[in-house]
Formats: sequence, structure tokens, C-alpha cells
Amino acid sequence: MRKQGLTIFALAGALAIAGAATAQTPPPTAAAGAPAATQTTAPAPGAPGEGAPAAAAPAAAAKPADPTLDATGEPLLKVRPGIGQPTDRAIGIQHQATELGESAEWFHNVILLPVITIISLFVLGLLGWVVLRYRRGANPTPSKTSHNTVIEVIWTAAPVIILALIAIPSIRLLAAQYEPAPDNAVTLKAIGNQWYWTYEFPDHGGFSVTANLLKEKSEVPAGQRYRTDADGPRLLAVDNRIVLPVGVPIRLITTANDVIHSWAMPAFWVKLDAVPGRLNEKSFTIKEPGLYFGQCSELCGARHAYMPIAVEAVAPDVFARWVASKGGTMPGAAPAAAPAATPAAAAPAPAPAAADAATSNQTEAGAATGNAATES
Repeated sequence: MRKQGLTIFALAGALAIAGAATAQTPPPTAAAGAPAATQTTAPAPGAPGEGAPAAAAPAAAAKPADPTLDATGEPLLKVRPGIGQPTDRAIGIQHQATELGESAEWFHNVILLPVITIISLFVLGLLGWVVLRYRRGANPTPSKTSHNTVIEVIWTAAPVIILALIAIPSIRLLAAQYEPAPDNAVTLKAIGNQWYWTYEFPDHGGFSVTANLLKEKSEVPAGQRYRTDADGPRLLAVDNRIVLPVGVPIRLITTANDVIHSWAMPAFWVKLDAVPGRLNEKSFTIKEPGLYFGQCSELCGARHAYMPIAVEAVAPDVFARWVASKGGTMPGAAPAAAPAATPAAAAPAPAPAAADAATSNQTEAGAATGNAATES
């Protein structure tokens, strides 16, 4: 019995030692797993640090500097005398930068002006002849004629024929002004406000630009931007010019937020009312790069004269860069920052797996400890 008791006691002691050893074994396992989890998850905090410049670079590339401004923020495109603005002591229509404007200018110079001149000279000559021929000294006994069929037919038919001939090119020009824009047209939405313009590009990311009159130096506080000769003429210069591509159809849509305004650009032969609650549409294509100025041409309140319009017509590639600088996108183009952000976001993914492995190791160690204690 004594020997059997000693044997049992020895076995119990051996089991106790084995249980203690088993209970001490899991901590090294957990410690070994912890660095593994740390090494796996360590890149997670670092990943944004490494990915941030990579993500910031595409973001910066997606929104580059404005190509219409120099390093100091001054506009690169300067005013050209006689182009896109009124000219002092000039006679006639402004230089036209669209096919529509050229057609209208031809209609004015080749048809309307000659017809008006001929009719005016004819009537003036007729009046002079009547004054001289039928004065009292030359015609003491006036005629008693009251009707002349030939003359009455002539002065009735001649104006009708003249107006009919003028109507043909006039109606053609009118129809061309409201011809629907093609599918590849750039949509510009001009919104009139008292007393400034807001522009939206719904086909280019929906970004908006607000344009206000640039005041004179004497009219603004120190340190605030004021008009310079590089910005444009007085009462026509704005703080934000609208940029449009050359050679691409433009779909102009106008509306207003308060009262009736009118978006007028003489060099484009465009004048379109902006009516609250209504969308008016017109299309045109700019042929020549340059800087063009216009104004609101509908009486809209006390500061109606201070709603200028400034448009820069540039090459299509410059327009695309300008759109990107405003945070917009060209139709069919995907944002450049999205693909770069995906790998950076996917980098921390292994961390949960490592954490699960460490948790599994700790669970197994705890189970082993519990078994050893039970056997003891």
C-alpha cells in the first residue's frame, strides 16, 4: 500500500509538473504570434503615410493649375484692341468670331445697308424734285389729278418685292440662330443674379464659376483685387472669366434666380434672355481664339450696368486643362485619383487576418491551460 501510495503520489507530481509546463508554454506562443500580428498590422498605419503621397499626386494631377493664369495669378490672355470689345469712334458691327456672326454681318453690310441707302437717297431725291418742280414759281397752275393707277401699283408692289427679297436671308439667319446644338456640344448654363453671373458646366462634372465685376482701384479697400488693363476695359472686366473651346459647338442655356436678365455677347451675335423658371437655349461655334466681352442687356435693377461678361476662347486642350483645374472632368473621362486610392485602401487588409491568427493562438493556449488544470 505504501509503495502504491508513493507511486500514485509520484504520478500526481509528474502530472502537476507537466501541467505547469503546459500552462507556461502558451505565453511564448502568443508572444511569437504578437510580433507577427504587429509586423502585419504595422504597415497599416504606415500604409496611409506611404499611400498618401501616391494618392495626393494623382489628386494634384487631376486638379492642375489654371492654364489661363500665370504664376502670379494674372491672366495670360490680354486684350486686343478692336477685338471682342467696343472701339471708340468706330462705326459698324464688332468683329465677329462665329459663323453666325459672320452671316449676320454679311446680311447687314451687303443687303440691309445698301437697300436702306438706296431707298433713302431715292426718297430724298424725290422730295427735292417735288420741291423744285412743283413750287409756285415753276408751276403756278397746279394739276388737279387725284389718281394715277400706274404710280399706285408701283409704290405698292415695289416695297412688297423688296421686303420679300430681304425676308429670304433674314429667315435663314433667324433659323440658324436657334438650330439645336449637336451631341458633342459643350453645355454652358448661364444663371443671372442681381447683379452677377453664375456659370455651370453640367456635362463636365457640374462645377460652377461665379463672375463679378472688377472695380477700380479707387473703389476697393487696400489689399483687395481691382481692375487692371490686363483684365479688360472698365465696366467689362470680371474676376473669373469663362473659358470655352474654339471650333467646338457651344450649347448656351440661360435662366435667372430673381428677375429677367439677358446674356449678350456682340462678337458671337448672341443675345438670349435669362428668365426665372424658364430655360432658353441657343448654339454657336467660336472660330477665333481671343478675349470677348459682353454685358447684361435687359434692365434688371439698380446695378444693371455692372453685370459684365468675359469669355476666353482657347484651344480644346487648354479648355480640358482649365476644366481639370476647376475640379471638373471631360465627358467620358474617369477621375484620375480613384485607381491610385484603391491599392492604398487595400494595403491594411492583411491586418485582420494576422489578428485572427494571434487570437486563434491565444485561444488554443487558453484551452491547453484549462485541460492541464483539469488533469491536475
